[in-house]
Amino acid sequence: MYAPEGETQPSTEVDLFISTEKIMVLNTDLKEIMMDHALRTISYIADIGDLVVLMARRRPVPSDTPEDSKLARPPKMICHVFESDEAQYIAQSIGQAFQVAYMEFLKANGIEDQSFVREMDYQEVLNSQEIFGDELQMFAKKELQKEVVVPKSKGEILGVVIVESGWGSMLPTVVIANLAPAGAAARCGQLNIGDQIIAINGVSLVGLPLSTCQNYIKNTKSQTVVKLTVVPCPPVVEVKIKRPDTKYQLGFSVQNGVICSLLRGGIAERGGVRVGHRIIEINGQSVVAVPHEKIVNLLATSVGEINMKTMPTSMFRLLTGQETPLYI
Repeated sequence: MYAPEGETQPSTEVDLFISTEKIMVLNTDLKEIMMDHALRTISYIADIGDLVVLMARRRPVPSDTPEDSKLARPPKMICHVFESDEAQYIAQSIGQAFQVAYMEFLKANGIEDQSFVREMDYQEVLNSQEIFGDELQMFAKKELQKEVVVPKSKGEILGVVIVESGWGSMLPTVVIANLAPAGAAARCGQLNIGDQIIAINGVSLVGLPLSTCQNYIKNTKSQTVVKLTVVPCPPVVEVKIKRPDTKYQLGFSVQNGVICSLLRGGIAERGGVRVGHRIIEINGQSVVAVPHEKIVNLLATSVGEINMKTMPTSMFRLLTGQETPLYI
């Protein structure tokens, strides 16, 4: 967030500490802890010019209400932005912390070859990893986009549930996760679960927060016609990762089948892995009912071409009846 024009952007001098267990930020002057995140809670890291962007998961505080405690509420996300002339070096250092932690995981689980990967080796692996499901190319082709006009009654909601396409998407947007059976969107007969909405009434939704996109849709309630620009996509995302050996880290972590962190620029991101997606299948084997430990072991020991099928977790929970759709 930028300060209003004419005002100074507020900032604080900090010291950054990185280890294989946590990332901690201290106020340089007061030496107070401003941020303390376990490494496993870091979901996204990126260096953009002289900025380092870091996203971390924070689990919600347990509720005292029995009804609330039964609901699997998603963790909250916290975004930190740091400015430094060494932004790229900082991002690389965090990436190296993940790599060392991964090597320690291999050693703890008795997996052979704990040798560190030389930078040139990993670069060769990256070069061999094609960008699978190139979103930039897909979204740039006008012939793949579809203009959908949805007629509806004044005061009627559109009748959709939308979710995020997932961090790691080159063009983050929103995905139709559910359609109200008798709603306006379903009646038009041109929209399907999985379609990505890139504009509504001529306003681009690409890169906007989910809540903002939801508000744009809610604001169409008084209209009798809504125009959507969509890219038809299947609800299941196919992922293809090439890993010649277990010593090359995949570059993402999983918790109970859900992808919760992703190493920027790694083979997983290039292969189509998205943070916030639920893994449905690994190499043709369904992992929907497979315990967390077995999923981790299956991924840790897989080599060669690794094929996965994923979908946004919220969509998965809606389609499997674990959540009740709230249509807008």
